[in-house]
Amino acid sequence: MKLSKASKLLLLGLVLVIIDQIIKVLVISNMQLGQTINVIGDWFKLHFVLNKGFAFGMAFGGIWGKLILSLFRVVLFGFLCWWINKLSKRGEVPTGVLVGLTLITAGALGNIVDCYFYGLIWPETVTSGAPFAFMFGQVVDMFYFPLFDYKLPWSDQIHTFFGAVFNFADSCVTCGALYLIFFQYKFFTKEDI
Repeated sequence: MKLSKASKLLLLGLVLVIIDQIIKVLVISNMQLGQTINVIGDWFKLHFVLNKGFAFGMAFGGIWGKLILSLFRVVLFGFLCWWINKLSKRGEVPTGVLVGLTLITAGALGNIVDCYFYGLIWPETVTSGAPFAFMFGQVVDMFYFPLFDYKLPWSDQIHTFFGAVFNFADSCVTCGALYLIFFQYKFFTKEDI
């Protein structure tokens, strides 16, 4: 049985979401919040944090911001699914464009699962002050690559180069977006996409 291009993309997306969720469940089930495990020296660590906002833990307008962000994620996910399906039916669309969009979509879904359902399963992940658990779960982050510390000449504060903690879903979004920007940009310069 030969799978269609759309079926292959769906399978890829599901595999990526499953990997993301397995990693997150292993972390939340086996680590304490704030716990760090050195994986490779001091530059690759598992560091369990809960991300209540969006990219790199930035907050977004309290409870109402969290609700708007949760709804926006689902709308964006729906749009991406529709667009990938539409593009997959066109013969001239490069497979790389579809794979890049699938990476972004799978990453978005991985974080949507956290926001929508983790609060129901693990009450400690619910955003503080949330009226209910559904849609107010926090995203589980764990990958930490603190490459080196530095101090700016005009400040006494010590900064960490690449101090963000992220997860597999974030990696999918980032890799998909960078791939599209650097290797598939010509497709997006067409007027008829």
